[in-house]
Amino acid sequence: MGTGGGAPSSSSASSGWSGFWSSALRSKRLVSPAEKAAAESNGRGLSRRLGVLDLVLLGIGASIGAGIFVVTGTVARDAGPGVTISFILAGASCVVNALCYAELASRFPAVVGGAYLYTYTAFNEITAFLVFAQLMLDYHIGAASIARSLASYVVSILELFPVLKDNIPDWIGHGQDIGEVLSINVLAPILLILLTLILCWGVGESSAVNAFMTVTKIVIVIVVVLVGAFEVDVSNWSPFAPNGIKSIFTGATVVFFAYVGFDAVANSAEESKRPQRDLPIGIIGSLLVCIALYIGVCLVITGMVPYMYLGEDAPLAEAFTSKGLKFVSVLISVGAIAGLTTTLLVGLYVQSRLYLGLGRDGLLPSIFARVNSKRHTPIHSQVWVGCVASVLAGLLNVTMLSHILSVGTLTGYSVVSACVVVLRWKDRTNSQLSTSAKQEGVICLVAIAACGFATGLLFRYDASPIFMILAILVAVGASAALLIRQAYSDAPGFSCPGVPLLPCLCIFFNIFLFAQLHHEAWVRFVVLSLVMVGVYAIYGQYHADPNAADTIMYHRAPEDEAQ
Repeated sequence: MGTGGGAPSSSSASSGWSGFWSSALRSKRLVSPAEKAAAESNGRGLSRRLGVLDLVLLGIGASIGAGIFVVTGTVARDAGPGVTISFILAGASCVVNALCYAELASRFPAVVGGAYLYTYTAFNEITAFLVFAQLMLDYHIGAASIARSLASYVVSILELFPVLKDNIPDWIGHGQDIGEVLSINVLAPILLILLTLILCWGVGESSAVNAFMTVTKIVIVIVVVLVGAFEVDVSNWSPFAPNGIKSIFTGATVVFFAYVGFDAVANSAEESKRPQRDLPIGIIGSLLVCIALYIGVCLVITGMVPYMYLGEDAPLAEAFTSKGLKFVSVLISVGAIAGLTTTLLVGLYVQSRLYLGLGRDGLLPSIFARVNSKRHTPIHSQVWVGCVASVLAGLLNVTMLSHILSVGTLTGYSVVSACVVVLRWKDRTNSQLSTSAKQEGVICLVAIAACGFATGLLFRYDASPIFMILAILVAVGASAALLIRQAYSDAPGFSCPGVPLLPCLCIFFNIFLFAQLHHEAWVRFVVLSLVMVGVYAIYGQYHADPNAADTIMYHRAPEDEAQ
């Protein structure tokens, strides 16, 4: 009796698992250039209004916030003038990541989705859903944190007026802590609501606001560098690396996050006028501008003040104040407000486009897929993103959450690099890759990531260099296997050079940085992944349709706008 009663249950469970994996492992079809052109000739969806300059400013706006006035100085306290090399190394790493993004943005110029879309096509549905979840938590917490910083800067500017000085309660803008978790801030949600309204208004209008604020902060940074150049004492640059080479590399792992944001350009694919040409220019161009600005600020700040005397909270402003240039300090505060505003604006924009992509594919409710017929913006997704960020910024002590940030960014960058390699195998215009060859290639990519994490842990805990060398050699061997045993096709648009070796280097370094994060970040990665697998099992697998976006049509800007 017991055996007979258990058989149907066992069969049902087996069928359930089979259905789960069947759904989880499906992927998007890589549409042909002819199909893309046919889809773009129709007239509904998001509006293509972003030119190449808009895209460059979008990338700069996403990357350069108040960090340029803070991170440069705080890292310089450890690395000394060698912080300049730290920014160059981190910038070089991000350029390689950007080349991978540029190839895929050129290859998928028609639709929103960024890293999520690339993963859905190169790998499978469940991996894409998990990448989205990790990225989205980074974006939500980051937006709340930036909004609180922006509110604090706004209050600081207001307190320059004698009438308001010391008369603005902490709960207005600086934050009033209630215990360890709650922290009330009224101004941050108000600022988020205002930016959400701008984004709902239209991509052209929000792009204009971003362009104005981004140009403002670029001009301020250039003025700061030029004025500071006359106060530089070159003797402060010696010794150049007072704490050794390791401090420079450690600094590079920290300042790497000062560059993140260029992926926002990839998420604007559907609103770019000429995406196949302009997206790679926007991604790489914005990153190169950021590198130049960071190097200029590093040289000035370490030349003006000996590195050991740099301040903790506002090192650049304090450096100018110590030279009697208080007006520059005020200018720096204005630049910080402009920087934070653009970073927040672009961050909210990117989040709504990711929700839009998942809504279209059925992994989230269809309300996220709706695009306003008049404004051509995903208003429902945008309002949802603004509400989530407002709640976090208004009620929680987001400083405590900062330890679990950057997981999604590093995960997303690593997966994008892997997508470049895999999609060179999976060029659908050629013969299909055998399953065994595909599995062998994926195993090599996983091995490279594992070696990157192992090397990062060994570096973090000062293990013997021999073990680090062994891990690096295994990664080199896996990369060599990818190079020798796999055949690669040419990319149809912009082509990332050095495939598969350059993407493999990206994966290794990104996961190396992953190993430098707080332990809470690793726990967050595992817990969130498990939770989202549950969400997928309950909802996603039954509603998702990998081919849903194949029929999406797009709204072109008028011909005179597109010129």
